[in-house]
Amino acid sequence: MTSDGPQAMAEAAFLAEVRAFLAENLTTDLRAAGRRTVGLFSDIAAGRIWQRRLQARGWAAPSWPKAHGGAGWSPLQRFLFDRECVLNDAPALFAAGVRSLGPLLIEAGSEAQRQRYLPAILSGDDLWCQGFSEPAAGSDLAAIRSRADRAGTRYRLNGGKIWTTGAHLANRMFALMRTGAEGAGRDGLTFLLVDMDSPGVSVVPIPGLSGEHEFNQVFFDDTPVPLANRVGAEGEGWAVAKRLMQLARSNNTPAAAVRRALQQVRAFADTPEFAPRLAALAIDLQAFEQLEMRLLPGGRPRPGDDLAPSLLKLVGSELRQRIAELGLEVAGPYGAIRHWPFEEDGQSSPAAIGCEASARYLASRANTIYSGTSEIQRNLISRALVAR
Repeated sequence: MTSDGPQAMAEAAFLAEVRAFLAENLTTDLRAAGRRTVGLFSDIAAGRIWQRRLQARGWAAPSWPKAHGGAGWSPLQRFLFDRECVLNDAPALFAAGVRSLGPLLIEAGSEAQRQRYLPAILSGDDLWCQGFSEPAAGSDLAAIRSRADRAGTRYRLNGGKIWTTGAHLANRMFALMRTGAEGAGRDGLTFLLVDMDSPGVSVVPIPGLSGEHEFNQVFFDDTPVPLANRVGAEGEGWAVAKRLMQLARSNNTPAAAVRRALQQVRAFADTPEFAPRLAALAIDLQAFEQLEMRLLPGGRPRPGDDLAPSLLKLVGSELRQRIAELGLEVAGPYGAIRHWPFEEDGQSSPAAIGCEASARYLASRANTIYSGTSEIQRNLISRALVAR
């Protein structure tokens, strides 16, 4: 980054502090969980341990304001911290609460919601999943049909959500439900916070291509949700969900996740034959890191900004897929034999490499689908540029 002067000294001091913390708190088991990460998050038990250690240090939410329990770091500090975590194989957190819902509640939630939910998000006691997509409403969320009907001081939820990442692990969900008339499109949608242990909630697993269990289908059968769990006004959930998606797209495929993927492939692909491809990917990653810092100076996109989140989602997800494709190419025919679970750490046989490469390749297929496909991101980018 910088080479001399007070800023360089501050950077060096910050790096020394981070490295000392990682050396003390990243155990062998936590590092192993980080290395084995295939999809969006590491082993959940390891992630909870790591989340609590970060929270004890005040580093669980690097981009949150200090007033709400965050670290309040600069873009450079966030970049350095994320890079060091990846270089040291820290677990990837199941962090929809930290990355998306927490910032949304800071901006748009009630004071009671902030007091109730933010501390548990920071500690990792609450894990949040996202209930948006439905069988007939994936990329077109305006087609949502699952209903939330008022009954006294509560809503009653009926319907279902699909492709719900981590619903089998989460104890809470943020959901977009229809409270208005059928066929009203974006009008009449409401944003609700749902306890997953509420009556009438059931979760059905959807195994992934890699063999890993991340996705689920969730059903609601007259599930009660207090009116106090609504974020924003009834019928105005589209605007709340749009802001949530801006936050999610800006950080659900961050440069740190792409660096982790490249580091995983480099472990077995760093040979003269593949060196030029690795170098090209590393250059693209550096450009992506600079783009992320430039577009998110405050740690989150500005309200109403579709350009920055969609650019980051598009570039990050497609770059991560290119890295996974290289890994599968390195594995050759062994990548088609078996994929899950991995062999123990330290195995470097062709079969072990194929197992690892194919699992990560298959998991990466979802990267350009979740939070809106690449085609949707390109449309949003085009509209934002035309409007300027």
